[in-house]
Amino acid sequence: MKNEQTQSEIHAEGMTVRREVLGDAHVDEANAGTTDFNADFFDFINRYAWGEIWNRPGLDRRTRSMLTLALLTARGHREEFKPHIIAALNNGLTREEIKEVILHTALYAGLPAANTAFHLAAEVFKELD
Repeated sequence: MKNEQTQSEIHAEGMTVRREVLGDAHVDEANAGTTDFNADFFDFINRYAWGEIWNRPGLDRRTRSMLTLALLTARGHREEFKPHIIAALNNGLTREEIKEVILHTALYAGLPAANTAFHLAAEVFKELD
């Protein structure tokens, strides 16, 4: 996709997108945990997930957020779900739309996963209020 760009340029773009989507506080906290051991992994995330996939023109960020919430719910990835609730709000989803994503996911991924997602979303909303 971006063959003309250097890895460094893709990383920088990825960091910009990551900050826009997840917010500076989350990214700063995650970056503070960077060590020699996990630095390559964080570089990979910034370049590939945020610089390449989240930055593609085929889907808007609202749609990407809906898909991400549904997939994180379905796979039970609790640790990633809460930051992506914030990301979904940053990308323009309403609480009502987030609720609908979780309800729709319940139908196809299971009630226990959706139940957990509702609890996690409620925690985020309470923190925001």
